[in-house]
Amino acid sequence: MKTTVGVFFGGRSTEHEISVISANQAINAFNPDKYEIVPIYISKEGRWYTGRDLLTLSNFRNLPALLGKLTEVYMKPVYGDFNLYTSKKPLFGKDVLATLDVAVPVLHGTNVEDGKFEGVLETIGIPYAGCDTLSSANGMDKITMKMILRADGIPVVDYVWMTDRQWAADRDAMIKKVEDTLGYPVIVKPANLGSSIGIGPAHDRTQLIGRLDEAARFSTRLIVEHMVTALREINCSVLGDADEFETSVLEEPIKAEEILSYGDKYMGGGMHAAQKRIPADLPADLAAECRRLAGETFRVLGCHGVSRVDLIIDDDAKKVYVNEINTIPGSLSYYLWEAGGVTFEQLTDRLVRLALKRHRALEGKTLSFAQNIFAMGGGTKGGVKGVK
Repeated sequence: MKTTVGVFFGGRSTEHEISVISANQAINAFNPDKYEIVPIYISKEGRWYTGRDLLTLSNFRNLPALLGKLTEVYMKPVYGDFNLYTSKKPLFGKDVLATLDVAVPVLHGTNVEDGKFEGVLETIGIPYAGCDTLSSANGMDKITMKMILRADGIPVVDYVWMTDRQWAADRDAMIKKVEDTLGYPVIVKPANLGSSIGIGPAHDRTQLIGRLDEAARFSTRLIVEHMVTALREINCSVLGDADEFETSVLEEPIKAEEILSYGDKYMGGGMHAAQKRIPADLPADLAAECRRLAGETFRVLGCHGVSRVDLIIDDDAKKVYVNEINTIPGSLSYYLWEAGGVTFEQLTDRLVRLALKRHRALEGKTLSFAQNIFAMGGGTKGGVKGVK
């Protein structure tokens, strides 16, 4: 029998369209002899839809027309219920469209890659590919991620962070903190977005103010980082779980601007089509250090499935820093694995097997006790006093 895989994509995110592209690539990579694929599109309004028309990427050019051809669906937040239900129950017959065996989120950005969606899947209890709620949340927030990595001895560039309310209420103090701690130039980023959205360099105070105003449009948490001027960006994908993983070949993206922009990454058709050198042209010792730090980042954050770690090399000091991790990378980083001899089909197969392996391991853990303390007379003295 085939394994029924629900591929989730879209979502209430600024990276919505990138998710659609990545999901289309992943769906086409699954072996149809082994897997029955159910595409599940989450609209920008947060509604779920399914239908075969989702499999044709050109249909997304006219979204209202596409939605009119789809069936709106949902899953119940009930542990063990892996059914996909129609929102409009038919007069005759069942309202179950499919029963999923595994979920594969191909979602990018805030509200979907940051642990929120993973929490939904964990509530349902369905096996799913990729990072769990905790590692997704920590990996998505650049501030929290850097705090964790630095505490474990993994090098990150110096940074200053603030909330959007701090920036709005006390600009002079925030500017002074940046200038005293970092100086110029710096990179300003929303803390929890990807795809280079809201990110830009600042070489002086005027640019810093403009960049922070722009970043505050997208996020409540803002980060300002020291900008390495003799910069080389290197990416490495990691596959497995926090205890057993492997690293891919390295790539060096080729940017048209001072930093790798949204246009550099996606306007040509996705991360797989962006300009890059694969493998990156690096000395053996520097390449080994990049792969080691990518693996350590994956391990320390407790990641699972496939991720991509973006690193920075200071070409003057020959020092490597971890920039960020993408817990659901664009195109699932399949091109990095293909360069090392792992096909996209094999990658999707590994993700499903990893999801089922983790599910079996979690099923063996004790998550609740069979005893009822109320039936045993405990916990009732004093009424509701002291209840938390």
